[in-house]
Amino acid sequence: MFIVLLKFSDNKSNAGELMDGHNEWIKRGFDDDVFLLVGGLQPNMGGGIMAHNISLSDLQSRVNDDPFVAENVVSAEILEITPAKADDRLNFLLD
Repeated sequence: MFIVLLKFSDNKSNAGELMDGHNEWIKRGFDDDVFLLVGGLQPNMGGGIMAHNISLSDLQSRVNDDPFVAENVVSAEILEITPAKADDRLNFLLD
């Protein structure tokens, strides 16, 4: 399982023109059963993603395909987590 941090960079002002492509990229992540959760980092620092069902190298490629990453609107950091214990509702993450 992974946490992806997408933190705004100096090119943040270009986010508006790339938003449609970024949203399509997010939709593909959900459609491909890779993204579990997407949301904003507060206060207005960028975004965060929970991802699973993917290798680190494949996730790195996917993240690099995000228009926000490609155009330096955000910088990406990927954190890998090896789940050891979960609430019953999240047991699927332990497989």
